[in-house]
Amino acid sequence: MSETTPQNPVFPHPAATLILLRDGPDGLEVLVMERHAGLRFAPGATVFPGGRLEAADHHPLWRAHWPEGEPPADLAHRVAALRECVEECGLLPTCAPLSSAVLADLRRGLAAGEGFAAALARVGVAPALDRMTVLARWITPEMLPRRFDTLFFLVMAPRGQEPVCDGGEAVGVLWATPRRLLAEEESGRRRLVFATRMTLLRLAGCADMAAALACAAVPGQGLPAPILPRLVETAAGPVFRIPAGCGFLPLETSAQTVRLG
Repeated sequence: MSETTPQNPVFPHPAATLILLRDGPDGLEVLVMERHAGLRFAPGATVFPGGRLEAADHHPLWRAHWPEGEPPADLAHRVAALRECVEECGLLPTCAPLSSAVLADLRRGLAAGEGFAAALARVGVAPALDRMTVLARWITPEMLPRRFDTLFFLVMAPRGQEPVCDGGEAVGVLWATPRRLLAEEESGRRRLVFATRMTLLRLAGCADMAAALACAAVPGQGLPAPILPRLVETAAGPVFRIPAGCGFLPLETSAQTVRLG
């Protein structure tokens, strides 16, 4: 077996993804959105809300939003994950209930170019940064021209809020069980990129929201070890291999079935 190692791989952009959870009639449900077919990255794919970190996500003022003690090393990732979720799906986990009118006002501000921190301060909303739990850190394989180093967060869905896609990046949004989404991909009705598919496979084994949160990474001050899929030639053909002990299975997936973007 041999590993394919590309020369001079593109540096991955820091990014964050938010997986909203709720308990439905058939068990655990997650919120996903369908990306616009005209996008450069993952066109038409079903993904969790998320995106690249921006410079403002690193601003020291966000430390004041942390309720107690020293903020974690992933604070900027948490900010980015919440910001992207508001922009793409119209949902925001907060420390107190949020009315639809205030949420709509917040989203209009962001769409008009208002900064996330300024918009939150204007409407008097405190984001629930401390209620997010890290599930994993995925890095896009080295052979791709667009790469991301992404933290995946789990969070309980905010009560009383209904998702509304932005109509730009997201053209559809829905709640579904991980098993349903995987079955729809198997039948050819849905596109899943590799990290999304692996995440759904892991969450498919969780009976409810409590079980999903319990399977998340152990909290700490540092970022979790990255999961970097590597292309490996085997006797049975090329596979993408992930590190043993990373919490995800299978460790090898046929390259013919993997969508990377």
